[in-house]
Amino acid sequence: MSEQAEYCGYVALVGRPNVGKSTLLNHLLRQKLSITSRKPQTTRHVLLGVDTEGAYQAIYVDTPGIHEHARRQLNRQMVRAATAVLGDVDLVLMITERDAWTEEDELVLGHLRKVGTPCLAVINKIDQLRRKDVLLPVIERLAGFARFDEIFPVSALKDEGLDRLRTAIFRRLPERPHVFPPDQVTDQTERFLAAEIIREKLMRRLGDELPHQLAVVIEQYKEEGGLVDIAAEIYVERPGQKRIVIGASGEKLKLIGQEARLDIERLVERKVMLRLWVKVRPGWTDSPAALRRMGYD
Repeated sequence: MSEQAEYCGYVALVGRPNVGKSTLLNHLLRQKLSITSRKPQTTRHVLLGVDTEGAYQAIYVDTPGIHEHARRQLNRQMVRAATAVLGDVDLVLMITERDAWTEEDELVLGHLRKVGTPCLAVINKIDQLRRKDVLLPVIERLAGFARFDEIFPVSALKDEGLDRLRTAIFRRLPERPHVFPPDQVTDQTERFLAAEIIREKLMRRLGDELPHQLAVVIEQYKEEGGLVDIAAEIYVERPGQKRIVIGASGEKLKLIGQEARLDIERLVERKVMLRLWVKVRPGWTDSPAALRRMGYD
């Protein structure tokens, strides 16, 4: 009796910042993996998310937003990381936003035209449209680029149109043995995901005060029986930023730590002791050595 054929492929999620790539990944996986916030460029790392159903395994590659005018070394590395995957995957999803088309969307499209990878267009956030008939000219414009095999209007947040998109992705996977076991959701460690959870809480709690001048480094991740002991350092660039993160009488940092601890406990399914320190490292976003130490290499 012959074995059932398996289908497996890498699927890149690309687009300009803040179009909902990470939210789309989380909902395609039906669980939270990639951190999200309303801030552009929340995603800094290329992150793999694995979706296995029967004979099909889609390995999603969540990428940082592709944008122009990347002044800092950190931003330039993020854009390089996002564009580097385009020729190495089996399928690309270009995510756009409702009825908006910007110069940065054009930039993403320009990168896609340089590679021959099959590509689908995903129009996200359609739940925010008052009238669905405005989608027709958006679809016609995307079709006119002659770069997309199919176009999918979706709302990642509301789970609208995702079943159809997921079916189309599975249909395009090459026949190939699965790379990951069926119950594995990512290639990243719990240590990495814990750092990302802390950074998400920082970005959500700090408003526009510290958009990108902070990073999180896990200094200790120790498992002892039913407890996970985590010590993390939060890096900022200036003393004034440190005061903002800590807040009056340390209340803001305490709240961020509480929120992060609860999410990490859900991730690791154990009790967590989380300790946070804030340190000043001037110019870290423009220092190749500092970026390497913080995992942005």
